[in-house]
Amino acid sequence: MTADEKAKAEAEQAKGKVKKVAGGAVGNESLKAEGRAEETKGDLRAAKEKAKDAIKPK
Repeated sequence: MTADEKAKAEAEQAKGKVKKVAGGAVGNESLKAEGRAEETKGDLRAAKEKAKDAIKPK
């Protein structure tokens, strides 16, 4: 996993988690859903990079 892509994935996951928690705290379902979506996007980016690393010849 490249450092740039890993940083992007971690940033998306963290930003999504913050939005999800904030949305839950204030009762804003829209913000909570947006946070879940962003967190999932980060998870998918990380999974893509791990898959690329797994098939890369050594």
